Amino acid sequence: MHRQRLAALSVTILTAALALTGCGRSADNGTDKVAADCVPDHKLETVSSGKLKVGVTEIPPFSYVKNGQFAGLDYDIIKGFAKRNCVKLAPEPATYAAAVPGIISNRIDLTIGDWYRTAARAKQVGLTAPIYTDELSLTSKDGASSISALEGKRVGTVDGYLWVSDLRAMLGDKLHVYPSSAELKQDLEAGRLDIAVDAYGSALYAYGNDYKVTTVKPDPRVASTKEPAQVTFPYTRGNTALGKALDDYIAQLHKDGKLVEILKEHGLPASAAVVGAPRLIQ
Repeated sequence: MHRQRLAALSVTILTAALALTGCGRSADNGTDKVAADCVPDHKLETVSSGKLKVGVTEIPPFSYVKNGQFAGLDYDIIKGFAKRNCVKLAPEPATYAAAVPGIISNRIDLTIGDWYRTAARAKQVGLTAPIYTDELSLTSKDGASSISALEGKRVGTVDGYLWVSDLRAMLGDKLHVYPSSAELKQDLEAGRLDIAVDAYGSALYAYGNDYKVTTVKPDPRVASTKEPAQVTFPYTRGNTALGKALDDYIAQLHKDGKLVEILKEHGLPASAAVVGAPRLIQ
């Protein structure tokens, strides 16, 4: 399931466990040993004592594997959380389809990778407080920067985004929907599209200097431009100690400005740190 997919899970718990186990050998977890005199902010209860097992999905710049090492915005956040709470970070690659079932089956404690706070997801796992928002962006050669700029153009986006149904209603058969950002990028670069609609962070990471990536002003025709999705870390439902520790750490990142620093390090705007009151999208 993609970071903002609203569809139901299509794999079983057993499949998820196998997917997580099979992927876990493909990257170095790169974790440091916990100092013997480390004093944790919170006492955590985790799947494996002394370790925080994290499913890392592949979605640059949020979380990914590069040169055999885990990296990304979300990874930097959870790495800091583990250090502050004196647990060894034990990351392993996970697919979007397998990550949430992996939490439910107690294979992992949580997952990272631009996950949205959705009502359906909240029924299955715990969701942290909002960390940052995921804004809609337009990518084009001429710098299109409004929803109105899409009219009369060949527009592409990725299936499952919050804005797809609104764009379909607005653009009809002028909208081309792709299974992933890779196919979207391929057709834009081949000249088969005029504008690509994608998440801002993903687009910044994917496109070079030949293209301009812009955010847009709120437009009533596309609801997600007015209220972007809030990103969360899904974790074991009912693990209140872990949930509180995560929420406290997220609150501290907001308070001391560290979150803005991390966002900027990964090419995302400071505005993404303005999350508003917690909300769940349907």
